Amino acid sequence: MALLLGPSAPGGAAPAAGPPRFGAAGEVVPDRVATWNLCNPCGGIGHDFGRAKEIARYAPQVIGLQEACVRDVEQIRTYLEEVYGLVYRVEYGTVLRNWNRCGGPPWRPGGFGQAILSAAPMTDRVNVEYPDGGSEDRGYLAVTTLVGGRPVRVFNTHLAERRQGGVRAGQVEVLAAEVARHDRAIVLGDFNAVPYAPELGPMWALALDTDPGCRPATAGTGAGDVCTVTTDWNSKFDYVFLRGITPRTHRVRPSPYSDHHLLYSDLNRD
Repeated sequence: MALLLGPSAPGGAAPAAGPPRFGAAGEVVPDRVATWNLCNPCGGIGHDFGRAKEIARYAPQVIGLQEACVRDVEQIRTYLEEVYGLVYRVEYGTVLRNWNRCGGPPWRPGGFGQAILSAAPMTDRVNVEYPDGGSEDRGYLAVTTLVGGRPVRVFNTHLAERRQGGVRAGQVEVLAAEVARHDRAIVLGDFNAVPYAPELGPMWALALDTDPGCRPATAGTGAGDVCTVTTDWNSKFDYVFLRGITPRTHRVRPSPYSDHHLLYSDLNRD
């Protein structure tokens, strides 16, 4: 197969396509949603192509990306379309412009934050920065799109770093207040918190995680040990919260392209 040449290809050589994804080229799984923290800085030669390959392997209808640079996401979208025949729309939830994070000339540093890729059109985009981001600006991105052929409000967020529980508590309050306005909602993201962390209480009150064995519990009780880990350091930080929707299956897939695993869920058509 002839592959697209681009800046991610070492020495101008086309990267290998790797194992084919499941399903025919150009098809997404219409009731599948996913979340993935791309890890920044974790870039390198061929990383954008590798990330596209991982997404194409599972071909979700919607995927929320965190720690996403606009330029990287554009390159990933190009590979998805030109190599795998998967056409995604994109909305960005940029929270800062940072040369160290995303490169670019000093007068035009790259945008950094969240992104949502959807095979269906997206409307009613809202990008919100939390009043307190902690050690780095953080926020959420929300859109309305189709999953399983039905409209749903989709949120994508990245909360403050792991040792900033008090900051995350304020962020969850902001996010949960908006999620509560919708009867059907999917909340994707890296919450930087284990399931029994107290700051996640408002989310658990509104929605359930797609992992059927994972529920909030008191720290030290052993509950939560059944949660599938989503990071290289054996913690669950990544969630697909569902409100008014039930999950059918969920999978967590480690990847060499990030310190977070790609998490996807197939949903029931309730």
